[in-house]
Amino acid sequence: MLAAVGSLVAAIWAVLHIRTLLMAVVTFLFLADYLKRRHPKNFPPGPRRLPFVGNLLQQDMEKPHLAVQQLVKKYGNVISLDLGSTSSVIVSSLPLIKEAFTHLEENFMSRPKFPLQNLVFNENGLIFSSGQTWKEQRRFALMTLRNFGLGKKSLEQRMQEEAQHLVAIIKEEKGQPFDPHFKINNAVSNIICSITFGERFEYHDSQFQDLLRLLDKAMYLSSSKMTRFYNIFPWIIKHLPGSHQTALATWRQLKSYVSDIVENHRRDWNPDEPRDFIDAFFTEMTKHPDKTTTSFNEENLICSTLDLFLAGTETTSTTLRWALLYMALYPEVQEKVQAEIDRVIGQEKQPSLTDRDSMPYTNAVIHEVQRMGNVVPLNVPRKVTVDTMLAGFHLPKGSMLHTNLTALHMDPNEWATPDVFNPEHFLENGEFKKRESFLPFSMGKRACLGEQLARSELFIFFTALVQKFTFKPPVNEKLSLKSRFSVPVSPVSHHLCAVPRL
Repeated sequence: MLAAVGSLVAAIWAVLHIRTLLMAVVTFLFLADYLKRRHPKNFPPGPRRLPFVGNLLQQDMEKPHLAVQQLVKKYGNVISLDLGSTSSVIVSSLPLIKEAFTHLEENFMSRPKFPLQNLVFNENGLIFSSGQTWKEQRRFALMTLRNFGLGKKSLEQRMQEEAQHLVAIIKEEKGQPFDPHFKINNAVSNIICSITFGERFEYHDSQFQDLLRLLDKAMYLSSSKMTRFYNIFPWIIKHLPGSHQTALATWRQLKSYVSDIVENHRRDWNPDEPRDFIDAFFTEMTKHPDKTTTSFNEENLICSTLDLFLAGTETTSTTLRWALLYMALYPEVQEKVQAEIDRVIGQEKQPSLTDRDSMPYTNAVIHEVQRMGNVVPLNVPRKVTVDTMLAGFHLPKGSMLHTNLTALHMDPNEWATPDVFNPEHFLENGEFKKRESFLPFSMGKRACLGEQLARSELFIFFTALVQKFTFKPPVNEKLSLKSRFSVPVSPVSHHLCAVPRL
Protein backbone atom coordinates (compact mmCIF):
# COMPACT_ATOMS: atom_id res chain seq x y z
CA MET A 1 0.00 0.00 0.00
CA LEU A 2 2.74 2.42 0.99
CA ALA A 3 4.64 1.57 -2.19
CA ALA A 4 1.54 2.34 -4.30
CA VAL A 5 1.02 5.68 -2.52
CA GLY A 6 4.67 6.47 -2.99
CA SER A 7 4.47 5.72 -6.72
CA LEU A 8 1.35 7.91 -7.02
CA VAL A 9 3.02 10.80 -5.19
CA ALA A 10 6.10 10.43 -7.40
CA ALA A 11 3.95 10.44 -10.55
CA ILE A 12 2.02 13.53 -9.39
CA TRP A 13 5.28 15.27 -8.48
CA ALA A 14 6.75 14.42 -11.93
CA VAL A 15 3.71 15.93 -13.70
CA LEU A 16 3.78 19.01 -11.48
CA HIS A 17 7.52 19.28 -11.98
CA ILE A 18 7.14 19.23 -15.77
CA ARG A 19 4.26 21.71 -15.63
CA THR A 20 6.25 23.97 -13.34
CA LEU A 21 9.20 23.78 -15.67
CA LEU A 22 7.03 24.55 -18.71
CA MET A 23 5.36 27.44 -16.90
CA ALA A 24 8.77 28.79 -15.93
CA VAL A 25 10.01 28.57 -19.52
CA VAL A 26 6.87 30.24 -20.90
CA THR A 27 7.04 32.95 -18.23
CA PHE A 28 10.71 33.53 -19.04
CA LEU A 29 10.00 33.80 -22.79
CA PHE A 30 7.14 36.26 -22.25
CA LEU A 31 9.29 38.32 -19.87
CA ALA A 32 12.22 38.30 -22.31
CA ASP A 33 9.91 39.32 -25.15
CA TYR A 34 8.42 42.11 -23.01
CA LEU A 35 11.84 43.45 -22.02
CA LYS A 36 13.10 43.22 -25.59
CA ARG A 37 10.07 45.08 -26.92
CA ARG A 38 9.77 47.59 -24.11
CA HIS A 39 9.49 50.88 -25.89
CA PRO A 40 11.19 54.05 -24.68
CA LYS A 41 9.31 56.94 -23.17
CA ASN A 42 7.48 59.04 -25.78
CA PHE A 43 7.42 56.19 -28.31
CA PRO A 44 4.69 56.81 -30.94
CA PRO A 45 1.25 55.43 -30.02
CA GLY A 46 -0.30 52.42 -31.71
CA PRO A 47 -2.60 49.43 -31.17
CA ARG A 48 -1.95 46.97 -28.35
CA ARG A 49 0.79 44.48 -29.20
CA LEU A 50 0.66 40.72 -28.69
CA PRO A 51 3.68 38.77 -27.42
CA PHE A 52 6.10 37.58 -30.13
CA VAL A 53 3.93 38.58 -33.12
CA GLY A 54 3.35 42.24 -32.18
CA ASN A 55 0.57 43.71 -34.36
CA LEU A 56 0.94 41.14 -37.11
CA LEU A 57 -2.45 39.49 -36.56
CA GLN A 58 -4.15 42.90 -36.66
CA GLN A 59 -2.79 43.64 -40.13
CA ASP A 60 -4.89 43.49 -43.29
CA MET A 61 -2.64 41.36 -45.48
CA GLU A 62 -4.59 42.20 -48.65
CA LYS A 63 -4.65 46.01 -48.34
CA PRO A 64 -2.23 46.98 -45.54
CA HIS A 65 -1.81 50.55 -46.83
CA LEU A 66 -5.58 51.17 -46.53
CA ALA A 67 -5.90 49.55 -43.10
CA VAL A 68 -3.18 51.87 -41.80
CA GLN A 69 -5.43 54.89 -42.50
CA GLN A 70 -7.87 53.77 -39.80
CA LEU A 71 -5.01 53.66 -37.30
CA VAL A 72 -3.92 57.16 -38.35
CA LYS A 73 -7.42 58.45 -37.61
CA LYS A 74 -7.29 56.87 -34.17
CA TYR A 75 -3.68 57.54 -33.08
CA GLY A 76 -2.49 60.55 -35.10
CA ASN A 77 0.15 61.41 -37.69
CA VAL A 78 2.98 59.48 -36.03
CA ILE A 79 2.01 55.91 -35.17
CA SER A 80 3.85 52.70 -34.37
CA LEU A 81 3.30 49.07 -35.35
CA ASP A 82 5.34 46.04 -34.30
CA LEU A 83 5.74 43.30 -36.89
CA GLY A 84 7.37 40.43 -35.08
CA SER A 85 10.48 41.89 -33.45
CA THR A 86 10.65 44.91 -35.80
CA SER A 87 9.23 48.25 -34.70
CA SER A 88 7.78 50.35 -37.52
CA VAL A 89 6.92 54.04 -37.34
CA ILE A 90 4.53 55.52 -39.91
CA VAL A 91 4.58 59.28 -40.53
CA SER A 92 1.58 60.81 -42.28
CA SER A 93 1.46 64.60 -42.61
CA LEU A 94 3.38 66.82 -45.06
CA PRO A 95 5.10 68.97 -42.38
CA LEU A 96 6.37 65.84 -40.60
CA ILE A 97 7.47 64.13 -43.83
CA LYS A 98 9.35 67.32 -44.78
CA GLU A 99 10.89 67.48 -41.31
CA ALA A 100 12.01 63.84 -41.54
CA PHE A 101 13.45 64.10 -45.07
CA THR A 102 15.09 67.54 -44.82
CA HIS A 103 16.29 68.49 -41.33
CA LEU A 104 16.56 64.93 -39.99
CA GLU A 105 17.30 63.03 -43.19
CA GLU A 106 20.84 62.00 -42.18
CA ASN A 107 19.21 59.89 -39.44
CA PHE A 108 17.04 58.05 -42.00
CA MET A 109 19.41 57.48 -44.94
CA SER A 110 19.76 53.70 -44.58
CA ARG A 111 17.49 50.87 -45.67
CA PRO A 112 16.21 48.19 -43.28
CA LYS A 113 17.51 44.67 -43.91
CA PHE A 114 14.78 42.27 -45.00
CA PRO A 115 15.83 38.60 -45.04
CA LEU A 116 14.54 37.93 -48.57
CA GLN A 117 16.18 41.03 -50.10
CA ASN A 118 19.33 40.25 -48.13
CA LEU A 119 19.57 36.81 -49.72
CA VAL A 120 19.12 38.30 -53.20
CA PHE A 121 20.96 41.63 -53.03
CA ASN A 122 23.03 41.40 -49.82
CA GLU A 123 22.96 45.22 -49.45
CA ASN A 124 24.30 45.74 -52.98
CA GLY A 125 22.83 47.82 -55.79
CA LEU A 126 20.79 51.02 -55.63
CA ILE A 127 17.54 50.27 -53.80
CA PHE A 128 18.51 48.16 -50.76
CA SER A 129 22.06 49.43 -50.18
CA SER A 130 23.18 51.91 -47.52
CA GLY A 131 26.27 53.90 -46.58
CA GLN A 132 29.24 54.08 -48.94
CA THR A 133 27.79 51.49 -51.35
CA TRP A 134 24.59 53.48 -51.83
CA LYS A 135 26.45 56.81 -52.23
CA GLU A 136 28.85 55.39 -54.82
CA GLN A 137 26.21 53.48 -56.77
CA ARG A 138 23.68 56.33 -56.83
CA ARG A 139 26.27 58.92 -57.88
CA PHE A 140 27.54 56.64 -60.65
CA ALA A 141 24.02 55.73 -61.85
CA LEU A 142 22.95 59.39 -62.07
CA MET A 143 26.12 60.32 -63.96
CA THR A 144 25.73 57.39 -66.36
CA LEU A 145 22.04 58.07 -67.00
CA ARG A 146 22.97 61.64 -67.96
CA ASN A 147 25.83 60.43 -70.16
CA PHE A 148 23.46 58.14 -72.03
CA GLY A 149 20.86 60.77 -72.72
CA LEU A 150 18.83 61.65 -69.61
CA GLY A 151 17.67 65.24 -70.08
CA LYS A 152 18.91 65.28 -73.68
CA LYS A 153 17.10 65.21 -77.01
CA SER A 154 18.57 61.81 -77.89
CA LEU A 155 16.70 60.02 -75.09
CA GLU A 156 13.49 61.92 -75.88
CA GLN A 157 13.76 60.72 -79.48
CA ARG A 158 14.10 57.15 -78.20
CA MET A 159 10.88 57.63 -76.20
CA GLN A 160 9.10 59.04 -79.27
CA GLU A 161 10.23 56.11 -81.41
CA GLU A 162 9.16 53.62 -78.75
CA ALA A 163 5.78 55.35 -78.41
CA GLN A 164 5.28 54.81 -82.15
CA HIS A 165 6.16 51.12 -81.77
CA LEU A 166 3.59 50.86 -78.96
CA VAL A 167 0.92 52.61 -81.06
CA ALA A 168 1.63 50.20 -83.92
CA ILE A 169 1.36 47.06 -81.75
CA ILE A 170 -1.93 48.29 -80.20
CA LYS A 171 -3.31 49.07 -83.68
CA GLU A 172 -2.96 45.35 -84.44
CA GLU A 173 -5.76 44.73 -81.92
CA LYS A 174 -8.19 46.51 -84.34
CA GLY A 175 -10.24 48.02 -81.51
CA GLN A 176 -10.99 44.61 -79.96
CA PRO A 177 -10.57 43.91 -76.21
CA PHE A 178 -6.96 43.28 -75.17
CA ASP A 179 -4.89 43.18 -72.00
CA PRO A 180 -2.52 46.21 -72.12
CA HIS A 181 -0.28 44.94 -69.29
CA PHE A 182 2.78 43.52 -71.03
CA LYS A 183 2.60 45.69 -74.15
CA ILE A 184 2.99 48.75 -71.94
CA ASN A 185 5.63 47.01 -69.81
CA ASN A 186 7.60 46.21 -72.96
CA ALA A 187 7.47 49.81 -74.23
CA VAL A 188 8.52 51.41 -70.94
CA SER A 189 11.15 48.75 -70.25
CA ASN A 190 12.73 49.34 -73.66
CA ILE A 191 13.77 52.85 -72.58
CA ILE A 192 15.72 51.70 -69.52
CA CYS A 193 16.96 48.63 -71.45
CA SER A 194 18.46 50.90 -74.10
CA ILE A 195 20.46 52.60 -71.34
CA THR A 196 21.40 49.54 -69.25
CA PHE A 197 21.66 46.77 -71.88
CA GLY A 198 22.26 48.91 -74.97
CA GLU A 199 19.28 47.49 -76.87
CA ARG A 200 15.48 47.43 -77.13
CA PHE A 201 13.33 44.31 -77.48
CA GLU A 202 10.53 43.58 -79.93
CA TYR A 203 7.01 43.05 -78.61
CA HIS A 204 6.89 39.59 -80.17
CA ASP A 205 10.21 38.55 -78.58
CA SER A 206 9.03 35.59 -76.48
CA GLN A 207 12.22 35.49 -74.39
CA PHE A 208 11.84 39.14 -73.36
CA GLN A 209 8.12 38.64 -72.69
CA ASP A 210 9.07 35.76 -70.38
CA LEU A 211 11.52 38.07 -68.61
CA LEU A 212 8.83 40.73 -68.09
CA ARG A 213 6.47 38.10 -66.68
CA LEU A 214 9.25 36.86 -64.42
CA LEU A 215 9.79 40.41 -63.13
CA ASP A 216 6.06 40.89 -62.54
CA LYS A 217 5.94 37.57 -60.67
CA ALA A 218 8.94 38.50 -58.48
CA MET A 219 7.42 41.88 -57.55
CA TYR A 220 4.04 40.32 -56.76
CA LEU A 221 5.41 37.42 -54.70
CA SER A 222 7.65 39.81 -52.74
CA SER A 223 4.44 41.21 -51.22
CA SER A 224 2.75 37.85 -50.59
CA LYS A 225 1.68 36.78 -47.09
CA MET A 226 4.32 34.06 -46.84
CA THR A 227 7.09 36.42 -47.94
CA ARG A 228 6.02 38.94 -45.32
CA PHE A 229 5.95 36.18 -42.69
CA TYR A 230 9.38 35.06 -43.88
CA ASN A 231 10.77 38.59 -43.49
CA ILE A 232 9.47 38.66 -39.91
CA PHE A 233 10.20 35.07 -38.80
CA PRO A 234 12.92 33.84 -41.20
CA TRP A 235 14.31 31.19 -38.82
CA ILE A 236 10.95 29.35 -38.90
CA ILE A 237 9.46 30.15 -42.31
CA LYS A 238 12.62 29.32 -44.27
CA HIS A 239 11.96 25.63 -43.57
CA LEU A 240 8.40 25.76 -44.96
CA PRO A 241 7.18 25.60 -48.57
CA GLY A 242 5.30 28.59 -49.98
CA SER A 243 5.39 31.70 -52.14
CA HIS A 244 8.49 33.00 -50.33
CA GLN A 245 10.46 30.09 -51.77
CA THR A 246 9.09 30.82 -55.25
CA ALA A 247 9.90 34.53 -54.81
CA LEU A 248 13.50 33.72 -53.90
CA ALA A 249 13.87 31.36 -56.87
CA THR A 250 12.36 33.97 -59.21
CA TRP A 251 14.73 36.72 -58.03
CA ARG A 252 17.66 34.37 -58.54
CA GLN A 253 16.45 33.70 -62.10
CA LEU A 254 16.37 37.44 -62.75
CA LYS A 255 19.88 37.84 -61.38
CA SER A 256 21.05 34.98 -63.56
CA TYR A 257 19.53 36.65 -66.64
CA VAL A 258 21.36 39.92 -65.90
CA SER A 259 24.57 38.00 -65.14
CA ASP A 260 24.40 36.37 -68.60
CA ILE A 261 23.99 39.79 -70.24
CA VAL A 262 27.00 41.08 -68.29
CA GLU A 263 29.08 38.13 -69.48
CA ASN A 264 28.06 38.71 -73.11
CA HIS A 265 29.04 42.38 -72.75
CA ARG A 266 32.43 41.46 -71.35
CA ARG A 267 33.31 39.41 -74.44
CA ASP A 268 33.09 42.37 -76.83
CA TRP A 269 33.64 45.30 -74.46
CA ASN A 270 35.61 48.21 -75.92
CA PRO A 271 36.66 50.67 -73.19
CA ASP A 272 36.96 53.45 -75.78
CA GLU A 273 33.37 53.04 -76.99
CA PRO A 274 30.99 52.44 -74.05
CA ARG A 275 27.58 51.34 -75.31
CA ASP A 276 25.56 51.42 -72.09
CA PHE A 277 25.50 51.30 -68.28
CA ILE A 278 27.18 47.88 -68.13
CA ASP A 279 30.13 49.01 -70.28
CA ALA A 280 30.50 52.19 -68.21
CA PHE A 281 30.53 50.06 -65.03
CA PHE A 282 33.30 47.86 -66.49
CA THR A 283 35.38 51.01 -67.01
CA GLU A 284 34.69 52.18 -63.46
CA MET A 285 35.78 48.79 -62.09
CA THR A 286 39.20 49.20 -63.76
CA LYS A 287 39.67 52.46 -61.85
CA HIS A 288 39.29 50.62 -58.52
CA PRO A 289 41.57 47.54 -58.58
CA ASP A 290 41.38 47.19 -54.78
CA LYS A 291 37.87 45.73 -54.39
CA THR A 292 38.02 45.94 -50.59
CA THR A 293 37.73 49.76 -50.61
CA THR A 294 35.04 50.21 -53.25
CA SER A 295 31.59 48.95 -54.23
CA PHE A 296 32.54 48.73 -57.93
CA ASN A 297 32.60 44.96 -58.23
CA GLU A 298 30.78 42.23 -60.15
CA GLU A 299 28.00 41.75 -57.61
CA ASN A 300 27.16 45.45 -57.50
CA LEU A 301 27.18 45.59 -61.29
CA ILE A 302 24.56 42.82 -61.44
CA CYS A 303 22.46 44.23 -58.58
CA SER A 304 22.54 47.86 -59.78
CA THR A 305 21.65 46.80 -63.33
CA LEU A 306 18.76 44.70 -62.03
CA ASP A 307 17.60 47.60 -59.82
CA LEU A 308 17.60 49.99 -62.79
CA PHE A 309 15.75 47.44 -64.92
CA LEU A 310 12.99 46.78 -62.37
CA ALA A 311 12.64 50.38 -61.16
CA GLY A 312 12.70 51.70 -64.73
CA THR A 313 10.03 49.21 -65.81
CA GLU A 314 7.46 48.56 -63.11
CA THR A 315 6.36 51.87 -61.55
CA THR A 316 6.05 53.87 -64.80
CA SER A 317 4.33 51.08 -66.74
CA THR A 318 1.92 50.51 -63.83
CA THR A 319 1.09 54.24 -63.75
CA LEU A 320 0.39 54.16 -67.51
CA ARG A 321 -1.92 51.17 -67.03
CA TRP A 322 -3.82 53.14 -64.40
CA ALA A 323 -3.93 56.11 -66.81
CA LEU A 324 -5.58 54.17 -69.64
CA LEU A 325 -8.01 52.55 -67.19
CA TYR A 326 -9.05 55.99 -65.88
CA MET A 327 -9.51 57.26 -69.44
CA ALA A 328 -11.86 54.35 -70.21
CA LEU A 329 -13.81 55.02 -67.00
CA TYR A 330 -13.87 58.83 -67.39
CA PRO A 331 -14.64 59.44 -71.10
CA GLU A 332 -15.35 63.14 -70.50
CA VAL A 333 -11.79 63.58 -69.17
CA GLN A 334 -10.39 61.63 -72.14
CA GLU A 335 -12.30 63.91 -74.54
CA LYS A 336 -10.79 67.02 -72.94
CA VAL A 337 -7.28 65.52 -73.21
CA GLN A 338 -7.86 64.70 -76.87
CA ALA A 339 -9.21 68.20 -77.56
CA GLU A 340 -6.05 69.70 -76.04
CA ILE A 341 -3.83 67.31 -78.01
CA ASP A 342 -5.65 68.19 -81.26
CA ARG A 343 -5.31 71.90 -80.55
CA VAL A 344 -1.63 71.93 -79.49
CA ILE A 345 -0.07 69.00 -81.38
CA GLY A 346 -2.59 67.84 -83.97
CA GLN A 347 -2.94 64.30 -85.26
CA GLU A 348 0.27 63.93 -87.27
CA LYS A 349 3.05 65.50 -85.14
CA GLN A 350 4.64 63.34 -82.46
CA PRO A 351 4.26 64.59 -78.87
CA SER A 352 7.46 66.12 -77.47
CA LEU A 353 8.45 67.39 -74.04
CA THR A 354 8.37 70.98 -75.32
CA ASP A 355 4.59 70.56 -75.70
CA ARG A 356 4.07 69.84 -72.02
CA ASP A 357 3.94 73.47 -70.85
CA SER A 358 1.28 74.21 -73.49
CA MET A 359 -0.86 71.28 -72.31
CA PRO A 360 -1.87 72.01 -68.70
CA TYR A 361 -4.93 69.74 -68.77
CA THR A 362 -3.04 66.69 -70.04
CA ASN A 363 -0.30 67.36 -67.48
CA ALA A 364 -2.93 67.67 -64.73
CA VAL A 365 -4.53 64.36 -65.78
CA ILE A 366 -1.18 62.53 -65.57
CA HIS A 367 -0.56 63.96 -62.10
CA GLU A 368 -4.06 63.00 -60.96
CA VAL A 369 -3.47 59.44 -62.20
CA GLN A 370 -0.32 59.32 -60.07
CA ARG A 371 -2.22 60.67 -57.03
CA MET A 372 -5.08 58.20 -57.36
CA GLY A 373 -3.00 55.24 -58.61
CA ASN A 374 -0.67 55.74 -55.64
CA VAL A 375 1.61 52.91 -56.75
CA VAL A 376 4.03 53.02 -53.77
CA PRO A 377 1.58 53.91 -50.96
CA LEU A 378 3.89 53.63 -47.94
CA ASN A 379 7.05 54.62 -49.81
CA VAL A 380 10.23 52.55 -49.70
CA PRO A 381 11.07 52.13 -45.99
CA ARG A 382 14.05 53.72 -44.28
CA LYS A 383 15.95 52.62 -41.17
CA VAL A 384 16.45 54.88 -38.16
CA THR A 385 20.24 54.91 -37.67
CA VAL A 386 20.40 56.92 -34.43
CA ASP A 387 17.88 57.66 -31.67
CA THR A 388 15.79 60.54 -33.06
CA MET A 389 13.06 62.88 -31.84
CA LEU A 390 10.30 63.67 -34.35
CA ALA A 391 7.24 65.72 -33.39
CA GLY A 392 7.98 65.02 -29.73
CA PHE A 393 8.13 61.26 -30.25
CA HIS A 394 11.18 59.09 -29.66
CA LEU A 395 12.18 56.97 -32.65
CA PRO A 396 14.75 54.43 -31.40
CA LYS A 397 17.76 53.37 -33.43
CA GLY A 398 17.00 50.28 -35.52
CA SER A 399 13.29 50.95 -36.01
CA MET A 400 11.80 51.23 -39.50
CA LEU A 401 10.34 54.45 -40.93
CA HIS A 402 7.50 54.57 -43.47
CA THR A 403 6.04 57.73 -45.00
CA ASN A 404 2.31 57.43 -45.56
CA LEU A 405 1.77 58.72 -49.10
CA THR A 406 -1.80 57.38 -49.09
CA ALA A 407 -2.75 59.76 -46.27
CA LEU A 408 -0.90 62.59 -48.01
CA HIS A 409 -2.52 62.03 -51.41
CA MET A 410 -5.99 61.53 -49.89
CA ASP A 411 -5.91 64.33 -47.30
CA PRO A 412 -9.27 66.20 -47.39
CA ASN A 413 -7.47 69.32 -46.16
CA GLU A 414 -5.25 69.29 -49.25
CA TRP A 415 -7.55 68.00 -52.00
CA ALA A 416 -11.07 69.25 -52.82
CA THR A 417 -12.39 65.78 -53.70
CA PRO A 418 -9.73 63.37 -52.38
CA ASP A 419 -11.63 60.15 -53.24
CA VAL A 420 -12.65 61.23 -56.74
CA PHE A 421 -10.57 61.30 -59.94
CA ASN A 422 -10.46 65.04 -60.57
CA PRO A 423 -7.73 66.68 -62.72
CA GLU A 424 -8.87 70.09 -61.42
CA HIS A 425 -6.76 69.32 -58.33
CA PHE A 426 -3.75 70.32 -60.46
CA LEU A 427 -5.29 73.29 -62.26
CA GLU A 428 -5.79 76.92 -61.29
CA ASN A 429 -7.39 79.38 -63.70
CA GLY A 430 -6.70 76.97 -66.54
CA GLU A 431 -2.98 76.73 -65.75
CA PHE A 432 -1.13 73.75 -64.35
CA LYS A 433 -0.54 74.04 -60.60
CA LYS A 434 2.17 72.19 -58.69
CA ARG A 435 1.04 70.77 -55.37
CA GLU A 436 3.35 70.46 -52.38
CA SER A 437 1.34 67.52 -51.04
CA PHE A 438 2.11 65.46 -54.13
CA LEU A 439 5.11 63.20 -53.51
CA PRO A 440 4.90 60.07 -55.70
CA PHE A 441 8.69 60.11 -56.12
CA SER A 442 9.33 60.81 -52.41
CA MET A 443 11.73 63.62 -51.47
CA GLY A 444 15.22 64.21 -50.13
CA LYS A 445 18.50 62.54 -51.04
CA ARG A 446 16.92 59.09 -51.38
CA ALA A 447 14.09 60.25 -53.63
CA CYS A 448 13.58 58.26 -56.84
CA LEU A 449 16.68 58.80 -59.00
CA GLY A 450 14.61 58.11 -62.14
CA GLU A 451 12.05 60.87 -61.47
CA GLN A 452 12.98 62.96 -64.52
CA LEU A 453 12.99 59.87 -66.75
CA ALA A 454 9.61 58.68 -65.43
CA ARG A 455 7.96 62.10 -65.83
CA SER A 456 9.17 62.31 -69.43
CA GLU A 457 8.01 58.77 -70.25
CA LEU A 458 4.57 59.32 -68.72
CA PHE A 459 3.97 62.43 -70.83
CA ILE A 460 5.32 61.05 -74.13
CA PHE A 461 3.64 57.63 -73.91
CA PHE A 462 0.30 58.80 -72.49
CA THR A 463 -0.06 61.66 -74.96
CA ALA A 464 0.92 59.49 -77.95
CA LEU A 465 -1.63 56.82 -76.98
CA VAL A 466 -4.56 59.17 -76.35
CA GLN A 467 -3.65 61.08 -79.53
CA LYS A 468 -4.17 57.93 -81.63
CA PHE A 469 -6.81 55.95 -79.69
CA THR A 470 -9.97 56.34 -77.64
CA PHE A 471 -9.88 53.85 -74.77
CA LYS A 472 -13.19 52.22 -73.88
CA PRO A 473 -14.47 49.33 -71.74
CA PRO A 474 -15.24 46.14 -73.67
CA VAL A 475 -18.94 45.78 -74.57
CA ASN A 476 -21.00 44.37 -71.69
CA GLU A 477 -17.99 44.46 -69.36
CA LYS A 478 -17.73 46.64 -66.28
CA LEU A 479 -14.24 47.89 -65.56
CA SER A 480 -13.05 48.06 -61.96
CA LEU A 481 -10.63 50.30 -60.08
CA LYS A 482 -9.76 47.44 -57.73
CA SER A 483 -6.05 47.07 -57.15
CA ARG A 484 -3.62 44.20 -56.73
CA PHE A 485 -1.36 44.78 -53.73
CA SER A 486 2.17 44.32 -54.97
CA VAL A 487 5.32 46.34 -55.55
CA PRO A 488 3.97 48.52 -57.07
CA VAL A 489 0.20 48.57 -56.42
CA SER A 490 -1.35 47.84 -59.82
CA PRO A 491 -4.83 47.54 -61.36
CA VAL A 492 -6.34 44.06 -61.29
CA SER A 493 -6.07 42.26 -64.65
CA HIS A 494 -8.44 43.80 -67.19
CA HIS A 495 -9.09 44.29 -70.91
CA LEU A 496 -9.59 47.55 -72.81
CA CYS A 497 -10.64 48.49 -76.33
CA ALA A 498 -8.32 50.94 -78.08
CA VAL A 499 -10.48 52.39 -80.85
CA PRO A 500 -8.35 54.20 -83.47
CA ARG A 501 -9.22 57.89 -83.85
CA LEU A 502 -10.10 58.96 -87.39
